[in-house]
Amino acid sequence: MHPILFYGVPEGCSFGSIVALEWLGEPYRLCRVQMPEVVSSDLYAPINPVRETPTLRTGDGRFISESVAILNHLAARGIDRGWGYRQGSAAFDRFNQVLAFLNTSLFSAFSPLWYALEHSTSPAVTAALHAYGRAEVAKAHANLEAMLEGRTWLLGDKPSFADAYFAGIARWNDFHRAVDRSAYPRVAQLYERLEADPAVRFAHAIEEERQAKSAGSFLGHVTIEEARASRATIRGWRRRARASSHPSSARAFASSRPSSPASS
Repeated sequence: MHPILFYGVPEGCSFGSIVALEWLGEPYRLCRVQMPEVVSSDLYAPINPVRETPTLRTGDGRFISESVAILNHLAARGIDRGWGYRQGSAAFDRFNQVLAFLNTSLFSAFSPLWYALEHSTSPAVTAALHAYGRAEVAKAHANLEAMLEGRTWLLGDKPSFADAYFAGIARWNDFHRAVDRSAYPRVAQLYERLEADPAVRFAHAIEEERQAKSAGSFLGHVTIEEARASRATIRGWRRRARASSHPSSARAFASSRPSSPASS
């Protein structure tokens, strides 16, 4: 079984996890989840009861939700390739510190602007939401500008999955026009550097349903129905494995496993 990332469109923060999967280079599949129609549906609820994206179904059938958790999981798989860090190390702590900042400060700064866009409010309330959101986005950008002093990337001299997450959130400014990014030259340079990256270009093409050339090991899309069916297959394998306590029975079970349509 290969991992499946359930990513939300349009403009989902799942974007960063797509970039991270491309950089990691391990085989994976994608499942497109339209927001808000499908993500809030009963069809998607068994994947993520909170009804949000992204969600990662791991190769052994577990579900991980929330970008920070997914990116930590993927980073741990890539320690030997320089994408992850030993727990307790200074690099690990820095990685989680930056991820937390992006999630609680940069991501949250755009929330008033998204609310104003997606809900009907009075002109006065809309204006207040816009003013508050722009101020929060400006504050987050100023903090990022300071964090990037002496650094090419968020963690130092090479990209990390924190940069992938940044790419997915920072692009929202192109939509909302909350700040002039050029007023934050280090942030602008990081954003432009990421926009030129093949994995970021791939993620844009995936979201926009254009022809996408993977620089990693993308195996194609599956539907939610296919993903749920393949998970049921995993559960069946596990039940049969538990029932096969004798070594010869276990060998027979292993040789008889069918291949899943989601991992072919």
